[in-house]
Amino acid sequence: MIRLTFPDNSAREFSPGVTGREVAEGISKSLAKKAVAMALDGELADLADPITKDARIEIVTRDDPRALGLIRHDAAHVMAEAVQELYPGTQVTIGPVIDNGFFYDFHRNQPFTTEDLPAIEAKMREIVRRNAPFTREVWPRDKARQVFRDKGEMFKVELVDAIPEGQDLRIYSQGDWFDLCRGPHMTSTGQIGDAFKLTKVAGAYWRGDSTKPMLTRIYGTAFAQKAELDAYLHMLEEAEKRDHRRLGREMDLFHFQEEGPGTVFWHGKGWTMFQAIVAYMRRRLKGAYDEVNAPQLLDKSLWETSGHWNWFRENMFMAKSAGDETGDERVFAIKPMNCPGHIQIFKHGLKSYRDLPLRMAEFGIVHRYEPSGALHGLMRVRGFTQDDAHVFCTEEQMAAECLRINDLILSTYRDFGFEEFVVKLSTRPDKRVGTDAAWDRAEAIMGDVLAQIAERSGGKIKTGINPGEGAFYGPKFEYVLRDAIGRDWQCGTTQVDFNLPERFGAFYVDSDGEKKTPVMIHRAIVGSLERFLGVVLEHYAGHLPLWLAPVQVVVATITSDADDYARSVQAKLEAAGLRVDLDIRNEKINYKVREHSLAKVPVILVCGKREAEEATVNIRRLGARDQTSMSLDEAVTALADEAMPPDLRRQRG
Repeated sequence: MIRLTFPDNSAREFSPGVTGREVAEGISKSLAKKAVAMALDGELADLADPITKDARIEIVTRDDPRALGLIRHDAAHVMAEAVQELYPGTQVTIGPVIDNGFFYDFHRNQPFTTEDLPAIEAKMREIVRRNAPFTREVWPRDKARQVFRDKGEMFKVELVDAIPEGQDLRIYSQGDWFDLCRGPHMTSTGQIGDAFKLTKVAGAYWRGDSTKPMLTRIYGTAFAQKAELDAYLHMLEEAEKRDHRRLGREMDLFHFQEEGPGTVFWHGKGWTMFQAIVAYMRRRLKGAYDEVNAPQLLDKSLWETSGHWNWFRENMFMAKSAGDETGDERVFAIKPMNCPGHIQIFKHGLKSYRDLPLRMAEFGIVHRYEPSGALHGLMRVRGFTQDDAHVFCTEEQMAAECLRINDLILSTYRDFGFEEFVVKLSTRPDKRVGTDAAWDRAEAIMGDVLAQIAERSGGKIKTGINPGEGAFYGPKFEYVLRDAIGRDWQCGTTQVDFNLPERFGAFYVDSDGEKKTPVMIHRAIVGSLERFLGVVLEHYAGHLPLWLAPVQVVVATITSDADDYARSVQAKLEAAGLRVDLDIRNEKINYKVREHSLAKVPVILVCGKREAEEATVNIRRLGARDQTSMSLDEAVTALADEAMPPDLRRQRG
């Protein structure tokens, strides 16, 4: 007999081979009717699977949050069946569940387009209504290879060949259609429901390799309830309106072009906004960090010592020297990160325990190779600036430093208008450096700090664990913020490192006169400044707070009679520290207002003959219909106060 323990800690004995469905039926017929899967020791499994050993069991119903991934996985299979019914000869490749949905890659002589999606979606709904059961078989490798070859599914043959010897080849069927799949699935296609939608198509190389065939990737999403789908689709519509690439054009901030793939061409206004963020960050670090700058090119030996050469080389850009006077050629890496350079700065000169914690920061430009298909505006680039810093400290100082960094990160996000955060602890990955003992110590300290973060926030800050997602040299905190339309962005990190200082031979002299290896804390607050700027643009939909806007005020004239007065208004605003443009073109005022509103200028001061005579201005706010008349001096004072960055406002009290 086997012993199954239920969520309420009660336990019952069953004969080996009992299925999840039989267990559910033994509890109640209504539960069995609602059940879509089971969880054995926390792992989802098919209801039809035989249970052969003692386990903790949970019966998973469709309204369980864990069922969402199953709904999406099943919808992906149904989409693939629909495609092959409608377009015979199409080859199916892979179709995983992803964040917010699923996709499948297809090979077809004529690529799919968005115009094909309604027909595919209609066929999917027909297949769902058939309510065909999902069934699983285990096939021998030779049978699987032959069946897929006979069907002309050569990509599947390649997948079969890639599965290690000794692993089961699972085949899931829904009616007459089947696919190679690890599972699990719900019990039938009907349990998918009707809350699904195909969203877009894209090109994708087989296995992500540009030397291999181009496939068509069809994306979709699915939810348990129609209301959830509707909310998600509304969010996508909002995201389209807020797309930072579109805003970048409208606001004249930046552009991209093929001659510099994955790198940003900053325009004057965009660079002004970028520098406003840098200036804010510098003020927040003043007095606590030394700002440093490490070389852009470093010999590969440094990256071999750090471990990046082995772990990260495929993402690094290389450069070779032409050779020195001896003819020797050297290999350099364009730095993908700043940490090895900062260790060299730490090592320059003897350090004492009295010098710790030693904090150094750099707005370092780094370069990382990203596949061309992964590039996405400011959000995914090959060259970017990190607000990077490294804290060298003792193990006893580590927890306090992590909490200090946490407070800095969260207050920074709030200053930029974000209020919802999640802090996740990412633990040791399979591929890593350092001893298990060092990882044990680091994870224990980080776990305690995570608990303190949650406690100090009074439950307002959500926390969680990301098993196996740490850096190769140490565990880390990941800071995830939520924007105005409910999307989550992982930005800041705090990474504890017992390994790199040791690998580089960094040390300090302790109070007992002995050499000790410091702990190195890697931290970034916004991470990539380019990406964060894109996130901020989309969060505000371009309607930036005055302190961040590249052009804060436009002074626009109604008639040429007010040109001289408008110039004096501009001068007063600039003297108060505001970023001001002057528009005295011979155009109608409505045209000017419309143009500057499209460019998302927060404030337009309209000046006509009357305003010039009375020393007033007419104030028009972006997105507001009402206009306000105010004396020039009052307007300058009010706008200068409004444009004060939040950190300086706090200092002012």
